[in-house]
Amino acid sequence: MERKLYKDPNNKMIAGVCSGLGNYLGVDVAIMRVLFVAMALLGGPGLLIYIILALIMKKPVSEYEAEQDDRF
Repeated sequence: MERKLYKDPNNKMIAGVCSGLGNYLGVDVAIMRVLFVAMALLGGPGLLIYIILALIMKKPVSEYEAEQDDRF
């Protein structure tokens, strides 16, 4: 089955980007959030990348589709 990158509306704090990336990559969501905050605070492009991803990442079409992606 093909995995797709979507925002996660069920586990979001701001836009669902970190939870969507965590689900897609199979990484804990907390790790993704820490990475983005660390990049932003250390002068890296963390905030810019987050904003761009929030704009271009899509929401899942249906609740079923979101549940299917959570299994990986």
